[in-house]
Amino acid sequence: MTIRDGAKRLGFLLLVLLLAGCATGPRITTDADPSADFARYRTFAFYAPLAVETEGYSTPSSSRMKAAVRRELEARGYVYDESAPDLQVNINAYVDERTDVYSTPQVETALYYSYRARSYVAVPYWTNRTDVYRYAEGTLNVDLVDAREKALVWEGVAVGRMSRLKPAERAARIDSTIADIFAEYPHRAGAR
Repeated sequence: MTIRDGAKRLGFLLLVLLLAGCATGPRITTDADPSADFARYRTFAFYAPLAVETEGYSTPSSSRMKAAVRRELEARGYVYDESAPDLQVNINAYVDERTDVYSTPQVETALYYSYRARSYVAVPYWTNRTDVYRYAEGTLNVDLVDAREKALVWEGVAVGRMSRLKPAERAARIDSTIADIFAEYPHRAGAR
């Protein structure tokens, strides 16, 4: 194998690692009340207004979130019942500005003229390169609350970097994130 072939392979490996890093989705965490009897829950409804609707009205994004949550719960056998729900669903989302700072040590060299040797000598010295990255991190959480007990029984949270998206891309991202959250929800309506 030549040096050129090795460089090509190394470049290809770095490209694959870079793309794999970009392909990761949000970090998903869930928490459930161990004393909750999920077998008795069959119906659900949404809080009004949802936590994501802080101004008191729905937005295209909040409507999309409600539709995605409804689709996921109905796929698990739950029935939407606004008048007497077993579970009340609340959705919240917010964005935080984050800063990551990385410091990397580097070796630099300086030339020093030695009068005794009558020549220049390369002298190594250490420096630190500091890189600062600013980005927006979004958090989306879905809460399932026992309507009778008024107690949180399950929560799913997604945290990830935000990016500027077109409306169609944003809708697809909302759908996939809610699907990822509910992939961690192990219950079905009325299942024993």
